[in-house]
Amino acid sequence: MYTADVSRYTHDIYRRCGMSGILLPKLSLGFWHNFGAIDSYERSRQIAHYAFDHGIIHFDLANNYGPSYGSAEETMGRLMDDSFRPYRDELFIATKAGYDMWPGPYGNWGSRKHLMASLEQSLQRMHLDHVDLFYSHRFDPNTPMEETLQAMVDIVKQGKARYLGISRWPLKAFEFANQYLSQRDVPLLIYQGRLNMLNKEVIDNGILDYCKHKNIGFIGFSPLAQGLLTDRYLHGNIPTDSRMAKEKFLKHDALTPELLHQLHEWNKEATENGLSLAERALDWVLEQEGVTSVIVGASSVEQLEKNMKAAYNRQNKN
Repeated sequence: MYTADVSRYTHDIYRRCGMSGILLPKLSLGFWHNFGAIDSYERSRQIAHYAFDHGIIHFDLANNYGPSYGSAEETMGRLMDDSFRPYRDELFIATKAGYDMWPGPYGNWGSRKHLMASLEQSLQRMHLDHVDLFYSHRFDPNTPMEETLQAMVDIVKQGKARYLGISRWPLKAFEFANQYLSQRDVPLLIYQGRLNMLNKEVIDNGILDYCKHKNIGFIGFSPLAQGLLTDRYLHGNIPTDSRMAKEKFLKHDALTPELLHQLHEWNKEATENGLSLAERALDWVLEQEGVTSVIVGASSVEQLEKNMKAAYNRQNKN
């Protein structure tokens, strides 16, 4: 039986999410990779235990995380049964719907049919009666926004989610969503978007500013740019076990001479400040005004421990 570390809340690593009552750890654990059917359950369990034992109470999932689709949520269900059931009220568990999940016209996007069916399936896989946070995973240009958003309102009012989030919606649609939800007494808790030293789109397009001005939380994903902002590629080589070697989410042609030069410059700056490139990259995201938390993945306890340094090193900063 798993017993959580009694000192798990001794570190000051939490930030308030907008103007809500929710506090999130500066680092949140993402289940996109390393928690699927192809991964070792025991390793996934060790990573999740280590995270919770060090105050990481937010687990970020989606219906199609795996591989295979749904299997990361099934892993979460096993973790609930094996380890986390006594600690359910300490955890903040998120899932999403909107990307492809099953065949046919209702297997993805933002219809009421898809969102409600997907969440029902997610709850069954995770062995939960509700999630703490439910996201629209992407903007649907063909479904009326009112349909998507009203389905989300009804999900909260049915007690199947405590809070709502938006992921990867364009600014104008995001503004409409915030107004629609506020008018129905289900305020938007958080926006999730890609943010790292190589991709500042949410800064450039005004989304992060909007979150700040409207007191909406912001959580960043891909802070290490799929591993580019680590020491794995600094010498121009492509490790055989890397994401770039698989060429699914990160292509070989991303590693240009110009990028390598920039990575070396950033690595030099990081080293001069006693940090690794990955720690500096995480630190950079956390430095951005309006950022509540950043989602990190981990393929081992050791990797998670290294990534956590950025959050703990900043415990006396804003």
